[in-house]
Amino acid sequence: MAKLTKNQKLAAEKIEAGKLYTIAEASALVKEITTTKFDASVDIDVRLGVDPRKANQMVRGVVSLPNGTGKVVRVLALCTPDQEAAAKEAGADYVGLDEYIEKIKGGWTDIDVIITMPQIMGKIGALGRVLGPRGLMPNPKSGTVTMDVAKAVKEVKQGKIDFKVDKFGIVHTSIGKVSFEAAKIAENANEFIQTIIKLKPATAKGEYIKSVYISSTMSQGIKVDTKTL
Repeated sequence: MAKLTKNQKLAAEKIEAGKLYTIAEASALVKEITTTKFDASVDIDVRLGVDPRKANQMVRGVVSLPNGTGKVVRVLALCTPDQEAAAKEAGADYVGLDEYIEKIKGGWTDIDVIITMPQIMGKIGALGRVLGPRGLMPNPKSGTVTMDVAKAVKEVKQGKIDFKVDKFGIVHTSIGKVSFEAAKIAENANEFIQTIIKLKPATAKGEYIKSVYISSTMSQGIKVDTKTL
């Protein structure tokens, strides 16, 4: 059995065994128990009472975090020439079309999000083998296939994220950085959870939100009292 480091022991002592915390308490505590030298991400894991194998119980959506994610998101806008200037002004890191499609065919994926237009999806479809496994394929449901490319770029840069329940019924995402004020972490967490609640499938029976944990990179998870949500 691995031994706990001094910092890990101190962090563990701050979490009361069996105690359930409010979002605000967990957001403050995660800052206290994080001892990494870098600015760790704050993550949230929500276990849902759904069966992801059934199409009518799939939970997927987008949410704009009020305080952003704290991450630098590299955005590629694949668009027609008339949209290029607006996409650049909105903050896209890369803007173009055919030249970037060729780069991706060659294995280039040094990006986090691709935003494109409906009429261009025919060209992008051939990139599925490269983009699919990396979660980079644009999708109308996530707002990354749109006629208003500039607006989509701006939203992603400001903290809009795409999430999807995994095969175990868990939704996992980052909601900020440890350097954020506790109140801002809590605000992002609440916005994320309320969005999930709104997406509850009509066919989901019983308890919908089974558990919620907040943690940071390499930290212990803090269990949230779902009754306070």
